[in-house]
Formats: sequence, structure tokens, C-alpha cells
Amino acid sequence: MPKTKASMAIQVLPKTTTDKKLVEVVDKVIANIIDKNLKYEVSAFETTIEAELDDLLLIIKESLEICIQEGAPSVMTYIKINYCPDGVMSIEDKIEKYQ
Repeated sequence: MPKTKASMAIQVLPKTTTDKKLVEVVDKVIANIIDKNLKYEVSAFETTIEAELDDLLLIIKESLEICIQEGAPSVMTYIKINYCPDGVMSIEDKIEKYQ
């Protein structure tokens, strides 16, 4: 089985008037990620995803668009991408000793 070439941690912070609305918007972003049927893990501050680089870049774009469509006038996005043509370390390999 070929290794995944990229992984990404993404945190979106849509500008909203309440924390409740912020959570609702972020939930829609996470639902979009889940719908992609990729390997992912949601944590308290960010979501980590393993996929091909083009798929990850599309998720970034879609995440921003979802925030704006949901009424946020702006969104701050923090992204970390690890790319290696020979394959990146899996989510499980990175965190298994902490589980």
C-alpha cells in the first residue's frame, strides 16, 4: 500500500458574534472534511488530515468558502502541511504512544 504523500493540520477561526455561532460554522467545515472520506482526526484546536496535496489544498479553499457562506465576514486560518513524495508519517504513528 503506497504511503500518503501529505498531511495537514488546519484550524479555522471564522469571525462570529458568539462562540456558539463559531462552533456551528466550524462544525460545517469539519462535516465537509468528513465527507471527503479521507483519514482525519479532530482535536480541540485543529483537524489533521492525510491525503494527496491537491486534495488538501482544495479542503483549505472549501473551508474558507464555507465560513464566508455561513455569514462570517472574515476567517483566520492556521495551516501546517507536511509533504514528502516518499510518504509522510501517519497520524497513528505520530500519536499512538499517547493513546
